[in-house]
Amino acid sequence: MKNILVLCTGNSCRSQIAEGYLRHFAGEKASVYSAGIETHGVNPMAVMVMADDGIDISAHTSNHVDEYLNIPFDYVITVCDNAQEACPYFPGEVHRFHHNFPDPAKANGNHEEVVNEFKRVRDMIKIFAANFVKENIR
Repeated sequence: MKNILVLCTGNSCRSQIAEGYLRHFAGEKASVYSAGIETHGVNPMAVMVMADDGIDISAHTSNHVDEYLNIPFDYVITVCDNAQEACPYFPGEVHRFHHNFPDPAKANGNHEEVVNEFKRVRDMIKIFAANFVKENIR
C-alpha cells in the first residue's frame, strides 16, 4: 500500500479533486491524502463537479500540510506552483511530482462559465490522476 499526498495552496479545489480521482483509480493500492499550505475549506463547486462525474468528495475536509508530516509518504504531488515552492521536507524516499493546474476558484464570468472552468480543470486532473496511477501504483 502506497501513501500519496496531494498538496495545493488552500486545499479547497485542485488537491481535493486530485484526491478524489487518485482514490478512485488507485482503489485499495494506495492511501491518498490532500492538504494545503493554508486551509480554505472545501469549495462547494469542486464537490458539485466531482459529483457530476460520479465521485463523492462531500465528506472531504480541508487540512493543513503540517497534520501529515509524520506519515511516510511514497509520493508527494504538488498541483500548483505555490505549493511546490512552499512544500515542506518529507524524510525518506519520497518521490515528488509537480503539475501546475489552473485554479478554477479564480474563474470569472457568469455561473455557467465558472462551472465550465471547474469542469475543464477537473477533466485535466482526472487525466493526470489516471496516468499517475497507471504509471506509478502497482
